Amino acid sequence: MLMEVTASAIISLSAVPTSGASDTAQFVASQVEQGRRHLQDSYAFGLRAKGVFGELYQTLEECREPNWDGYGAEPVLDTTYQLAQKFLEVLPLGMPAPSIGAEPDGHLTVEWYRSPRRTLSVSVSPEGELHYAALIGSAKAYGTEPFFGEAPKAIVDLVHRVMAA
Repeated sequence: MLMEVTASAIISLSAVPTSGASDTAQFVASQVEQGRRHLQDSYAFGLRAKGVFGELYQTLEECREPNWDGYGAEPVLDTTYQLAQKFLEVLPLGMPAPSIGAEPDGHLTVEWYRSPRRTLSVSVSPEGELHYAALIGSAKAYGTEPFFGEAPKAIVDLVHRVMAA
C-alpha cells in the first residue's frame, strides 16, 4: 500500500510538500523526491532526458558575461540559473519539453511553442518572479507569479492549453 501511495504521489505532485516532522514523514518525502529525480531522467516523464537542463546550462555559459549579445545585454546570473533550474525540476512529470533562451535584461526564458498562435513564454527573474505571456488562438494571458519552489498552477494550466491538440 505504501508503495502505491508513493508512486501516485511521485507522478501527480509537482513538488514534495510535507509539513510532517516525524521520521516516517521525512522518509516518505525523501522517497518521493528520489523517485521524482529518477523519473526526471526518463524520456517519457522527465525533462532531463530531453536535454532541457543541458540547454539551460549552455544558455548560462553563453550569456553569463556582460554584453553577451553585442548590444549591451545584462549577464545571466547564477541566481537566475538556479531559479530556472528549480522551476523546471518542479514542473509536473510528463510536461512537454520547452526551449530555453536568455533575454537582454539577464532573465532566462522558458518557452513552449506549438504554433505562432499557440505559445507561452515564461521569464525567470533573479528576484524569483515568473513573468509569463501566452497566446492561445485569439486569447492572450499574461502576468507575474512569485516562485516559492512550486510550479504555479496558472503557468502549468497555460502549458497544457498551449500544447493541447
